[in-house]
Amino acid sequence: MISRLAMTMILMSGNGFPAQPASNEYDVKAAFLVNFASFVEWPEGSFQKPDDPILICVLGRDPFGRALDDVAAGKSISGRPIALRKLADPRNASGCRILFIHSLERKKTTPLSRVLPEQGVLTVGEEDGPSPESMIVNFTIEKGRVRFSVNLDIAEREKLQLSSRLLGLASSVRKQAK
Repeated sequence: MISRLAMTMILMSGNGFPAQPASNEYDVKAAFLVNFASFVEWPEGSFQKPDDPILICVLGRDPFGRALDDVAAGKSISGRPIALRKLADPRNASGCRILFIHSLERKKTTPLSRVLPEQGVLTVGEEDGPSPESMIVNFTIEKGRVRFSVNLDIAEREKLQLSSRLLGLASSVRKQAK
């Protein structure tokens, strides 16, 4: 039986996802971060120009080494290049469309909705990092494989539309009943 990660790689291979399993956890997470951009619709006005980059930011310690740079190199999604930025403070996240918060930032991160300079940011955390309730996407490790869960309530608050294909790959999708 094919693993969910292998299925993810197959489904996303047309979008620049690596054809073979990555060598470690952060190689896989880097590939997910870049490819999440293919499955998100940002609110109107998120980009000033049609060719503005999709900016992926890493808050705090960068655990990716060269992996994120390598996956993002030369990639574009819907005509927008992928750009990367490292941040020490979430208040400097202006223009970030995807914000990865390293697990070591847990104690430093106040509720992001109060400090992010704008709406429309796909926040991505880790299982042992900032509260999963405060992230749109939360990476976990299950049986040695990288998985992710999605919180649709926060995505809606951020005015983000997530593709049903992305939601179908999530290990869980959280949505409060209204």
